[in-house]
Amino acid sequence: MEMGIVGLGKMGGNMAERLIRRGHRIVGSDPNEAARQRLSALQGVAVSSVKDLIDRLEQTPKVVWSMVPAGEITDNVIAEAVQHLRPGDIVIDGGNSRYTDSQRHYEFLKEKGIRFLDAGTSGGIWGLEEGYCLMVGGDADTFQAVEPLLRDLAPEGGLLHTGPAGSGHYVKMVHNGIEYALMQSYAEGFEILKASPYPSLDLEAICNLWQHGSVVRSWLLELAARAFHQDPNLEKIEGYVEDSGEGRWTVMESIEHAVPAPVIAISLYLRFRSRQPDSFSAKVLAALRNQFGGHPVHPAEKHD
Repeated sequence: MEMGIVGLGKMGGNMAERLIRRGHRIVGSDPNEAARQRLSALQGVAVSSVKDLIDRLEQTPKVVWSMVPAGEITDNVIAEAVQHLRPGDIVIDGGNSRYTDSQRHYEFLKEKGIRFLDAGTSGGIWGLEEGYCLMVGGDADTFQAVEPLLRDLAPEGGLLHTGPAGSGHYVKMVHNGIEYALMQSYAEGFEILKASPYPSLDLEAICNLWQHGSVVRSWLLELAARAFHQDPNLEKIEGYVEDSGEGRWTVMESIEHAVPAPVIAISLYLRFRSRQPDSFSAKVLAALRNQFGGHPVHPAEKHD
């Protein structure tokens, strides 16, 4: 089959390569010349604009996969694509868009006769070899029209039509909220191990041990082992953690539906805390303990 991919970054570029390896014709667009050169070297067709991408697609219906950041950039890609697509063509949003945006995009494109799928995509930089777990929302007939492409992107068992438009990104949103909590749990556990009275503990070895028969074995634990192998004390990185937005949306949904999600919420807030070199709330806590109990405080470093 054939597909156009808008956005040839870490994931988009690897997705293009995975599909080319499986015999599909890929047209890709990206403003970055190096990304275009990589696609060309893979025998893909590289262009610099959405219009050129659509013009170079030969099969009908034309299938355009957007793999750009959520929000305004995705909106712009879809708005531009609409100007060059025809009724019956298909747009797939594989980025981390909010599910309400996907519902809006579905209705907007439906008015033009253009079909839309929202594809929650998990796999990161490992997807090239391992495949991408795909959670796809939209009309069943649209899903079926591109299913061969999706099956070649996904590993065995890693593809699901989740339901109506927006459902794919909704499932991916909750997936990422769970991911936040799992990562935080591992992080806290390894910090306790690091602070233990046993300085000889080998954290990489413990990760590998837990991968065999333990109830906490996982791919995240495998990645933790890789990280400890590369930098046993993680001295080369700063404990500053960003969030993609999907953890926030998961917490907001839990509030909207009165579903308690304390672990996911705390995991999100701790990411916020990681970005503060000196938390004012911690200063207040220290000051209060000093005021009511006379507990000692650590003086701040003096600055000239």
